[in-house]
Amino acid sequence: MPNTLTSLIPAVVKGFDVVSRELVGFIPSVNRDPSADRLAKNQTLYSWAAPVASLNDIAPANVSPQAADKNLATKSISITNYKMTDFYFTGEEEKGLKFTDGVYGNIVTDIIEQAIRAIINQMESDVYTAAYVGSSRAYGTANTTPFGTNTGETAQLKKILDDNGAPLDTRSLILDTTTGAALRTLTQLTKVNEAGTSMTLRDGELLNLNKFMIKESAQITAPTAGTISGASTASGALTVGQVALPLKTAGTGLVVAGDIITLANDTNKYVVASTTSTVNPTAGEYITLNAPGIRKAQGAAERAITIVAASSRNVGFSRNAVLLATRLPARPQNDLARDVQVVTDSRSGISLELALYPQYRQVRYEISAAWGVTVIKPEHIVTLLGAA
Repeated sequence: MPNTLTSLIPAVVKGFDVVSRELVGFIPSVNRDPSADRLAKNQTLYSWAAPVASLNDIAPANVSPQAADKNLATKSISITNYKMTDFYFTGEEEKGLKFTDGVYGNIVTDIIEQAIRAIINQMESDVYTAAYVGSSRAYGTANTTPFGTNTGETAQLKKILDDNGAPLDTRSLILDTTTGAALRTLTQLTKVNEAGTSMTLRDGELLNLNKFMIKESAQITAPTAGTISGASTASGALTVGQVALPLKTAGTGLVVAGDIITLANDTNKYVVASTTSTVNPTAGEYITLNAPGIRKAQGAAERAITIVAASSRNVGFSRNAVLLATRLPARPQNDLARDVQVVTDSRSGISLELALYPQYRQVRYEISAAWGVTVIKPEHIVTLLGAA
């Protein structure tokens, strides 16, 4: 049997079938741009963003009014991840394994399974990171597992997305397995007469709640929180929609993108987009929040800033909030690969490339992909705090 990719395709398909059943919740839930096109590393793709509409009074006249110019903004996404994993067999290894009935094919299948798992899990982790860093606000109590007594947290997450104007359909809430287990223990979902179905009781399937499709991901973590302490905003009014918070020279430490903060006299938990502070808070520096920014107006005063402790970040969002773009890595014209195959996972839509490189008395196999992730609409993402 020739040692080519053609003979490996059944093993590849089998590997996809196994890995597609891993706990991957983010990739199927976000807006995806999967393609077999080849792009260079760090190449940028652009998408448009429609401007906010303004209202004008209707004034009858003998000519129609001139429409105002509309400036389309753009959102960019860079293909920053060029990843591959590889393995090889020497002639003696291949020959010896083929003499052992069934062993060679099983070993190749297992290696491919692990390769696919590594790439898809890294994509999943990247989407998760982009989502929680780009979230509009957070809800819940740090270091506390949600759904202790009921499903009320989903109602609060729905309210936040509704207030932010997120679409009502295609919403997902991706949970870590600890939170998923807590949800499965609720009697409201496991009592058939109350839930109206035995899906959670018999199969452990998570039901849709408050317009959210509930899923789980193995990649949800508890990111390290920033070190800011004793800081406050500079004296001044805070207005609804404000995203830049000027800092006073007070306190120590920093916040980082993705940190969650609260302000005095405001119960909202805001997510930090960026900061200009480099050492300690200083007058003239500021913290930038993700859109839609401040939700409670406050009069002129200094406002104490408190950082929320590190905890896991379950994430709810509408599909259009996050974009995952996948491509095949660019290949030069005289690349040494003898055989190249593109295999697309029918469940996730992710295309991976398999290539065979002949070498001296051995062959090398490579599985690769290129991708990038960006947040399109922070307003359409909300974080549910969980256990650390």
